[in-house]
Amino acid sequence: MAKPDKVAAVAEIADRFRTSSATVITEYTGLSVSQLSQLRRALGTSAKYRVAKNTLVKRAAQDAGIEGLDELFIGPTAIAFVEGEPVDAAKAIRDFAKDNNALVIKGGYMDGRALSVEEIGQIADLDSREVLLAKTAGALKAKLSQAAALFQAPATQFARLAAALQEKRGEGAEPAEAPAES
Repeated sequence: MAKPDKVAAVAEIADRFRTSSATVITEYTGLSVSQLSQLRRALGTSAKYRVAKNTLVKRAAQDAGIEGLDELFIGPTAIAFVEGEPVDAAKAIRDFAKDNNALVIKGGYMDGRALSVEEIGQIADLDSREVLLAKTAGALKAKLSQAAALFQAPATQFARLAAALQEKRGEGAEPAEAPAES
């Protein structure tokens, strides 16, 4: 008979798997409680970092319909359930792992498939959503400015041509001197 607290834990982890946009699975051996707290602060609101027993996580992943992660649930396991932008969470975990060699990224899960460590690194190298949107807006604005200049160029050239023609006529057609009065 399953214990109610374990059934509740499996249900909660399975729900997190279903509602998360991505997950990053890590090994945390050697990290102190203060370092884990520091990692949780680095993740902020973009992800929830949870330490869990492998048997419970395997059962929860199976309940959530997630496949291909069983080989990652060996040794001490902690999972970052990404609720926001996967790029931000991947960067926070990667940067923390660079500073703390005890944190090892094992893999992850996103968009219906398992992710390797290299793929998580590639996600972490991407710009955040806000930066990509800003770059897109800047590129669109630049193209619109180029189009406006292109459409305005013929009118500007015509105005310069008319001014030059008027200036030329003004130089060549000096008003005749008035006849001398007798």
